[in-house]
Amino acid sequence: MALAILVPLTGYLIVDHYGKNIVSIPRYYIAEGVDTVFKDGKTTYDTIYHQVKNFTLTNQTGQEVSLDDLNDKIVVVDFFFTNCPMVCPRLTKSMKQLQQAFSKNDTLVHFISISVDPTRDTVDQLRRYINRFDIEQRNWWFLTGDKKTIYDLARHEFFVSATQGDGGPDDFVHSEKIILLDKSRYIRGYYDGLDSVAVGQCANDIAVLNIAKDRHKPGLFKRLFSGGNH
Repeated sequence: MALAILVPLTGYLIVDHYGKNIVSIPRYYIAEGVDTVFKDGKTTYDTIYHQVKNFTLTNQTGQEVSLDDLNDKIVVVDFFFTNCPMVCPRLTKSMKQLQQAFSKNDTLVHFISISVDPTRDTVDQLRRYINRFDIEQRNWWFLTGDKKTIYDLARHEFFVSATQGDGGPDDFVHSEKIILLDKSRYIRGYYDGLDSVAVGQCANDIAVLNIAKDRHKPGLFKRLFSGGNH
């Protein structure tokens, strides 16, 4: 069943023009500090939020790809493994629903599924999993690679595990969470991938982030009626 996107085009225009005073913009997650600014004799404080660092892993075609390849795209991430009997198939189906919800805007959103069992999840195994679920691969990477690298990402970049470990043979991380990154790699949402309501909220938040005003660009009304690109 296709997910309903709750923000219509008219709503997009209002959000872009008036910003967060009209609808709820997805909040930032994982505060890492406070920046102090002195200006005009006044002190202001600004929270510093976590930005996911670049990483390089191998996708289902055997190609090395990195987060840097997805600049200016919203990114939706989950962690899975192909031999997972129950949770991961449902999680993958939720990710597929999200992908289908944005099939007409697939250049704006990219999906990433990272294996937490990279030893067994070879490139060939990833392709078999993709074929099993009949997944459109144009804007969806299934990634494998070094286990320690992947587990460090899960724990210290995406924060989907509260357990400690070193990515060794006995270490294991698993999560049903879907993580939403904005175009600047800030985490803007965690969603239960097994809950249809939460997945629907993720779809809605993607839509809002797609049209939320970029502080470096003029509002959409101005761009539409100025007759040019800025």
